[in-house]
Amino acid sequence: MMGWGCRLRCCGRHGAALAGLRGPPSGRGGGGWSGAAGGGRAAAAGKICCPFLRPLVFRDSVSAPLWAPSRLLYSSGAACCYSKTNSETKYKDPFKLGSRDLKNLYEDIKKELLMTTQELQEMCEYYFDGKGKALRPMLVVLMARACNIHYNNCREVQPAQRSIAVIAEMIHTASLVHDDVIDGSDSRRGKKTVSRIWGERKAVLAGDYILSAASVALARIGNATVISALCQVIEDLVRGEFLQLGSKENENERFAHYLEKTFKKTASLIANSCKAVSILSCPDPAVHEIAYQYGKNIGIAFQLIDDVLDFTSCAAQLGKPTAADLKLGLATGPVLFACQQSDGVHQTTYLAQRYCSEAIREISKLQPSPERDALIQLTEAVLTRDK
Repeated sequence: MMGWGCRLRCCGRHGAALAGLRGPPSGRGGGGWSGAAGGGRAAAAGKICCPFLRPLVFRDSVSAPLWAPSRLLYSSGAACCYSKTNSETKYKDPFKLGSRDLKNLYEDIKKELLMTTQELQEMCEYYFDGKGKALRPMLVVLMARACNIHYNNCREVQPAQRSIAVIAEMIHTASLVHDDVIDGSDSRRGKKTVSRIWGERKAVLAGDYILSAASVALARIGNATVISALCQVIEDLVRGEFLQLGSKENENERFAHYLEKTFKKTASLIANSCKAVSILSCPDPAVHEIAYQYGKNIGIAFQLIDDVLDFTSCAAQLGKPTAADLKLGLATGPVLFACQQSDGVHQTTYLAQRYCSEAIREISKLQPSPERDALIQLTEAVLTRDK
C-alpha cells in the first residue's frame, strides 16, 4: 500500500492499537453510535455533567484548536450531552424547520446548470437527485433565519441568503466529483460515481462546470464581501487537497496537519457560507464571527465523525466504500490516535464532541429563537449520525 511508509511510520509499532479500530465502543453495546452524544435522550432535562472532560484551552487557530494529543485521552465511557433547547418539544427535527426555504432546492440548482450539451448536463445533474443529506443548505438557511431574528426580529430568509444555500450545495457537489477522481472512487451515495460512468477526464470537466455555474450565481448576489468569503472556500478546497497529499513527521504536527486539512476540505465551506448569510443579515462583525465560528466547529466535527464512520459502518450504510482513507494511506483521526496506543474511534468521537460544544457556545450568543435552538440540536445530529 503506497504512502504508509512516509505518512504513518509510527503505525508499524502499534499494530494492536490499529487492530481495534473497527470495534464498537466498549461499554456501549451494539446500538450504533447514538451513544456519542445521545445520553441526553435518557437523561433528565437540563445540563448533564461530563466527568471525562478535562479543561483544555480553546484556541482560535484552525490548526491547533481544542486538542492536545497527550492530554485528550479519557478513561470514562460517559457520553456528553447538551442542555435541552427551549423549542425541543416543538422542533424535534431541525430539518423540518428549514424545509420550507429549501423547497425545490435541487430544481433551482438544475436551472443554474442548463446548457445545450446533453451529456455534460446529465453529468452535472447526476448527484442533484435529492438523495443527499443537504446538511449544508439546511445549516445556511437556519443560520440566515437565526441572524435575521437576532438583528431585526425577522424570520424570513432573503432571496440572496437562499442563493447562498444553493451555491454551497453546488460547491460541495463539485468537490465530490473532483474527490472521486483524485481518490479513484467507484461509488458515491449508493451508486456509481461520475468518473466511473463517464471517465475521469469528463468528470473533471463536469466538476469545473458546476463550480463555474456556482460562481455566476454568486456574482449575481453583488456583495463583494460575500463573494470574497465564498471564493475563499474554493481556494481552501484546493489547498486542502494539497495538504492531503503531504505529511508531517512530528506527532503534534501530524495532528495540526490533519485538522488544517479537515478545515479546508470540509469546514471552510460551512463556516464561510454561514458567515455569508450573516453578512447579508446585519452589519455587526461580531455576528459574522459567531456564524463563522459555529460553522467552522460543526464542520470539523462533521468530518471527524465521517472519519469514524469510515471504520465503524458498512459500505451499504454509508453509500460509499469503507476504510477508503486507510486504503489510500491517509492518516485520519482514528489512525492518528491509534498510533498513540489509544482507542482511535473513542478519541476521535470525543474530539468531535469538543468541537460541537464550542459550536454550541458560539451560537448561544445569538438571541433565543427556534432557529438558533435548531442549530444547537444539529450538533447532536452530527454526532449521532450513522451515514
